[in-house]
Amino acid sequence: MLNVIKFNDLENIVLVGHSFAGKVAAAVSDRIPEKIRMTVYLDSFMPVDTQGPQGSFDTQEFGPPEEGSFVIPFSETVLDNIGKDVKGKNKKWMLDKCTPWLIKLATDSIILTNSPHHMKTGYIFCKLSGNPIEEIIQGKWGEISGPYRIMETGHYPMVTKPDELAKYLLELPEL
Repeated sequence: MLNVIKFNDLENIVLVGHSFAGKVAAAVSDRIPEKIRMTVYLDSFMPVDTQGPQGSFDTQEFGPPEEGSFVIPFSETVLDNIGKDVKGKNKKWMLDKCTPWLIKLATDSIILTNSPHHMKTGYIFCKLSGNPIEEIIQGKWGEISGPYRIMETGHYPMVTKPDELAKYLLELPEL
């Protein structure tokens, strides 16, 4: 990501981190904050104000990986747990196209050098993905340091509600 931004002379970026990629977005925003207009955390990891390791997940949440495997398979069970509203041809498409998740993306922590509260952030929470949205909004999982929107969808709004998602992605940086 850093090289794509550098070698394409990109600026004023709205960087979106979905799911595990919230860790990637947080790290990129931390390294080049001058290039980032806003980092939007889309139903994803949200960094906290610490310079210690953060963002590791328990891979058992998705069932045990196969012995010796380095990926978490993207399966119908996973999709049914966090994307219950993905149905029909969209479900078939996702099961055909989605790739496994690297275990190290889940288990490796990131370390930020800057406070995430010094970066312009926005959040999109998906009510049907299984996260306790009300607790998150109340700050029980850490401070929300920017505007947010809540969508009545599972973990994949880019599939189930792309128009609403696009509206929020355009709207949040203006707030």
